[in-house]
Amino acid sequence: MPLLARWLVMPHVAAWWGEKETEMTEIAEAIDSIWVEPFIIELDGKPIGFIQSYDPHLDEGENPFQDQPTGTLGIDQFIGEPALIGKGHGTRLIAQFVEMLFEEGAPRVILDPDPANRVAVRVYEKVGFRPVRRFKTEKGGEALLMAIHNPDKADAE
Repeated sequence: MPLLARWLVMPHVAAWWGEKETEMTEIAEAIDSIWVEPFIIELDGKPIGFIQSYDPHLDEGENPFQDQPTGTLGIDQFIGEPALIGKGHGTRLIAQFVEMLFEEGAPRVILDPDPANRVAVRVYEKVGFRPVRRFKTEKGGEALLMAIHNPDKADAE
């Protein structure tokens, strides 16, 4: 948890994630939840970032993605180490994580970047995500729902 706290205040992470205390509370609660699976990303045995998958249909609150097809999983992630930004790690780790989720049976994976985060949107497009719709977040910001479909699940679309 101290490592996550350090990453969440790094300018390249803090620009797109919420307040550190709020995010830390949500991550801590997610560890024991049935609807979120959080992971620390490692490169050569060293922690470099955070990624999580979640099932919007198991969220007990008001999840804006409960309209997605059953089995859809959402993901959130960041590379925490500034020296590793812009080197292709994000594209590779997201592609590998999505492939793992597809192998586990997910028909569709979604994410919801701020449309102003053009670097992230480009990374997601490289992986194969496509824009679905723009919407307002519960905090009043803009978000872009993006999705990628499992090629082995014809009913994902």
